Amino acid sequence: MNLSSLEKKLIVSCQAAEGDAFRSPDSMARFATAAARAGAGGIRANGVDDIRAIRAVVSLPVIGIQKALAEDGRVLITPSLEAARAVVEAGAHVVALDCTARGRRYGALERLRRIRAELRVPVMADIATEEEAAAAAGAGADLVAGTMRGYTDETAAVTAFEPEFIGKLKRRVNVPVVAEGRIGTPEEAATAMRAGAFAVVVGTAITAPQRIAERFVAAIGSVRQQRVIGIDLGGTQTKYGIVDAGGNLTQQGAAPTPWSMGREALLEHLKQIAKSCAAKAPGATAVGIATAGWVDPASGVVAYATENLPGWTGAQIGAEVSAATGLPVAVENDANALAAGEKQFGAARGARDFAVVTLGTGVGGGCFIGGELRRGAHFFANALGHMPIVAGGAPCTCGLSGCLEAYANAAALLRSAPGFTSAEQLIGAANAGHTAAREAILTQAKHLAAGLASLVQLLDPELIVIAGGLAQNNPLLLETLRDELPRRVTVWPQRRLEICVSGLGYHAGVLGAAAVAFQRF
Repeated sequence: MNLSSLEKKLIVSCQAAEGDAFRSPDSMARFATAAARAGAGGIRANGVDDIRAIRAVVSLPVIGIQKALAEDGRVLITPSLEAARAVVEAGAHVVALDCTARGRRYGALERLRRIRAELRVPVMADIATEEEAAAAAGAGADLVAGTMRGYTDETAAVTAFEPEFIGKLKRRVNVPVVAEGRIGTPEEAATAMRAGAFAVVVGTAITAPQRIAERFVAAIGSVRQQRVIGIDLGGTQTKYGIVDAGGNLTQQGAAPTPWSMGREALLEHLKQIAKSCAAKAPGATAVGIATAGWVDPASGVVAYATENLPGWTGAQIGAEVSAATGLPVAVENDANALAAGEKQFGAARGARDFAVVTLGTGVGGGCFIGGELRRGAHFFANALGHMPIVAGGAPCTCGLSGCLEAYANAAALLRSAPGFTSAEQLIGAANAGHTAAREAILTQAKHLAAGLASLVQLLDPELIVIAGGLAQNNPLLLETLRDELPRRVTVWPQRRLEICVSGLGYHAGVLGAAAVAFQRF
C-alpha cells in the first residue's frame, strides 16, 4: 500500500467495547460509511468481523488491529503474528500493534519485522514515549503513533493531548508520525496537524455516542449545580441571595444600605453580606454585584457615581470583596446587570438585540447588541433617562433639563395626579378605573414612548423589556406604549418589535447581579 494516500488526512477509529450499544460489525460499517462521506482518509478498526464489514462498504485504507488479553490480564494490541495475519486476510491495508515497553516484552519488535516480511503490509507502531518510537522505527515500523501515551504505567500522568509530543517524535524518528490519543475536538486535530503530524486518528470523539452523550450530560450537570452570590446594592436597601444556573434563588435577604456613610462603610457593608452568603453556600463559585453608578467591569471599580452614594466614585468593589471572600467578583451597573438578568433568566433568553428600561425613582437602561452587553467607551452608555425629550423642560436630577427621567419616573407620575401617596397606589387606582390616575399613566407612557422612539431608531432592537416598580401590574402603561411607538418610529411593521414587562420580580436586581457573575466566570 502507498501510505501517501493517508498523508494530511483524518483517520477515524471505528471501535466499540463489549456491552456498548453499537458493538456490532454492522454498526462499525455504518460509522465507517459516515466517516467516508465526511471526507476521512482512512479507518482504524478492531477485529476480523469489523474489518470485513467495513471493507464491504468503503474503499478507504483500513488500519487493522486485534485486541486480546495478554498473560498479565491486560489488553494487548495485535499480540501475535496469527492475529496480524487474520486482520490482513480480512482486508486490512496496514497493521498496528503495541510497541510500548510492555508490548516489547511480548515480542512486539520481532513481530513487527515478521509482519512486514511475511505479510508484506506496512506496520504502524503504537507507542507512548520517544524511546519507544525510536526502537520501533529502528525495527522497521513504517509509521509511529502516540496512541498509547497516557495509557501506560510510565505515562499515566498524561491526561490530555500534547501537540508538542508530535514535534519531539518528528525530531527523533525518520518515519511518518501519526497523532492519536486524547484528541477530542476539531481544534485539537488541527493543532496536531500544525505540529507536523502525518495524519490524525480520532476515535471516541466521533464514534462513541455513549461517551459523547456522557460528556454532555456531565457538562450540563456541572452547570446546573453551579451557584453564585448575587448582591443588588440599592439606594435604600441591599438585596442578596444565592442563585443557581437555572435562576432559582435561595438564602435571599435584604439589609438597609448605609448610603450616607461614605465609601468605606459601603464597602464594609458589601463585604459582610458577601462573607455571610459565602458561609451559607460554601459551594458558591463567584460573586456578582449590581450597583448604582457606572462601572469598569474589567477592574470592578466605580468609574463615576452621583452623590446619591457619597464618595462612591472610585470604589474598588471587585478587589475589596474578592479579598474578603476569596471568590472572583463581577461588578456591574445596576441597569446593565438587569439586562444581563433578562438575558440569562428572563424575557430576553434567546434574544441577541434587545434593551431593558427600568422605571422607578429614576429611569435607566441596558442593552445587548449582537449578543453582547454594550457599555460604551467610558462605561456611560445606556443613560436613557438622561436623553432630552422636551427642550427647556423640567429640571432633572442630572443637572440638565427636559430629560426623559423628569417625565417618566415615579415623582413625575405622582405630580400628574395629586392626592396619591405612592406610585403603587396610583397604579392600583388606574386599574380600578380612576380617571385622574389613568390620565397620569397615559401621560407618562407618551413621554416614555418619545424616549423609546429614539432608542428604537438608533439600535433597532428585536425586544424591549420594561422593568422596575412602575412597570409591575400596570397593563395600561404597556398598552399605551404599544399604541404610541408605531406612530413615532419609521418602518414599524418590518421591525416586528416586541415590548413586554419583566417577569423577574422583586429580586430582579439580585438575579441580574448573579447573571453578570455567570456570564463573566
